[in-house]
Amino acid sequence: MLKFVSFFVFAAMSTLAFAAPASPIGLWQTADRGGVVELFDCNHALCGRIKTSEAIESHPDARDVENKDPALRNRLLKGLVILSGFTGGPTKWSGGTLYRPKNGSTYTGTMTLSDANTLVLTGCIFYPLCQSQTWQRLR
Repeated sequence: MLKFVSFFVFAAMSTLAFAAPASPIGLWQTADRGGVVELFDCNHALCGRIKTSEAIESHPDARDVENKDPALRNRLLKGLVILSGFTGGPTKWSGGTLYRPKNGSTYTGTMTLSDANTLVLTGCIFYPLCQSQTWQRLR
């Protein structure tokens, strides 16, 4: 009887471990394969900063020169927070903003964790004018 109870408890705990959704916190390869973004917790929301990109690899001192605000154009791209204020979970976050350094524009957006290693980001100028990217987890 003790073996049966032990097996049942182990099986129940194993099922719970597999049922828990993955966290999006970590390093992600961007869709164009040229960048790596680190997602992190920022005041009970999800944010993301640039760890590296093709621009940073070729010019480590690369700046946010396309920013629409001239006062912000001197910011380094490396470490720049480009995702902020996403709330929700455990598989979908919304209410955040996405900043795209390539064109200096900011979009409203959502993030959806399709599986433990796939994150879909959708940015909108205004709904329904939206575009999505799929990122792959690095770690």
